[in-house]
Amino acid sequence: MSGKFKILTYVDTLGCISCKLQLDRWKVFMEEVDGMTEDSVRFIYFFSPEKRKKFLETLRFENFTYPVCIDDMNQLNALNNFPSGNEMFHTFLLDKDNKVLAIGNPIHNPKVKELYLKIIQGEKATKQDESKEIKTEVAVDKPLITLGDFNWKEEQKATFTLKNTGGNPLVIQDVTTSCGCTTVSYSKEPTHPGKEITLEVVYKAEHPEHFSKTVTVYCNTASSPIRLSLSGDAK
Repeated sequence: MSGKFKILTYVDTLGCISCKLQLDRWKVFMEEVDGMTEDSVRFIYFFSPEKRKKFLETLRFENFTYPVCIDDMNQLNALNNFPSGNEMFHTFLLDKDNKVLAIGNPIHNPKVKELYLKIIQGEKATKQDESKEIKTEVAVDKPLITLGDFNWKEEQKATFTLKNTGGNPLVIQDVTTSCGCTTVSYSKEPTHPGKEITLEVVYKAEHPEHFSKTVTVYCNTASSPIRLSLSGDAK
């Protein structure tokens, strides 16, 4: 596959596989990239699975048919010594000569996604003047919700409430989760001063476990991104 750019991502898939892979979000991003440029962008996926069988089952279940490299020996990580514990630095935008143009995960961070898309479209990547963005303030009712003990086969729901305590409309630009087991729904309309917006979070365990998941909210506040936590014991 030819093209001016490549997007390379490395995932070790330790722990919750769907949490690490986020395949649905990658498929949406690939479709967005394909629809905005005539020059094909090559996506290169390096996966180093702890449990190969479970990993392959997840690919089939998610209907992910794009080619991947299964790095059983974890050679890519050995060559590049990726920083552990911070997967934001495991994804790179490369040019045709494999020069690194940008670093960061566009699936987890909308600002990184915006940067990638600008470079791919040929726009000059300049530092955004965030001081010109119309900002407001927000108060979170409960930043941490504990679900306690429950049957791991039963879907769990929780609601986070954000109140616009500033003088301008609150706009949620994006919401990401640390886990494919967790989904979030919310209104895309601006929230006016003094009003509230709710984020409905659904968690479906893959197996019994103690879990702690993160929901990251990107919005027009100085405190953005806002990180919310959901924990419990699926038994």
